[in-house]
Amino acid sequence: MQIKTLKEKRKQTPHYLKVKDLPEEEQFQQLSTKSKHFIDTIKMIAYRAETAMANLLRETLSRPDEVRSLLRAIYSSEADLIPDHEQGTLTVKLHHLANRSYDVAIQKLCDELNSTETKFPRTNLRMIFKLGSK
Repeated sequence: MQIKTLKEKRKQTPHYLKVKDLPEEEQFQQLSTKSKHFIDTIKMIAYRAETAMANLLRETLSRPDEVRSLLRAIYSSEADLIPDHEQGTLTVKLHHLANRSYDVAIQKLCDELNSTETKFPRTNLRMIFKLGSK
């Protein structure tokens, strides 16, 4: 009986609410101008970094229009992080993707990133990017 009552109550609940219809304490607060500029700057830096990686991968892939989707696949796939404090490194092992051409492109990206000898933030660990179990 209680389930029927709850189901009827749920049917009467609107599926969509307008922001103006929310109680004032639950309405979204607009970002301050400084916060918005800061977030926009971070987005712009991230987009430029992704564009630089995309330009590097375009040379490797036979279909350049696949580059952004390959990058999204890399971002969303799991990776193994292996710190080695004695050697001063942090190895990032990326997993193989669906086809060989992607793996070739990823290996090129890893080689390029390794050549920068980037330190992991707030540590002295030099990042090493690897593909698979090598």
